Amino acid sequence: MIDLNYYVTTAIVLFMIGVYCLTVKRNMIRLIMGIEIVTSAANLNFIAFSTYAKPGFVDPLGHSFVILSIVIGACVVAVALALVVCVYQHYKTLDMRKLSRLRW
Repeated sequence: MIDLNYYVTTAIVLFMIGVYCLTVKRNMIRLIMGIEIVTSAANLNFIAFSTYAKPGFVDPLGHSFVILSIVIGACVVAVALALVVCVYQHYKTLDMRKLSRLRW
């Protein structure tokens, strides 16, 4: 069985990649991808800690939280991509710097 440190290290790397995407990238689709990477890091931590909580026992509560998080994340991504399509059709850009300068 793989040690818990490998899972935590992988989750930290995923989290850092997601935060990098959120802070540096200005494209709306890349921002959505960054949010999903951060969510994947949290899900990996839930699964790893629920598996290693007690030796020989896997806690189903962590797995149920992850399933719920995946379903909610899919719904959020669907709404966000619909918003991206509407913004692109109206303003012809997905750059957040250009969109933040626009006034209603």
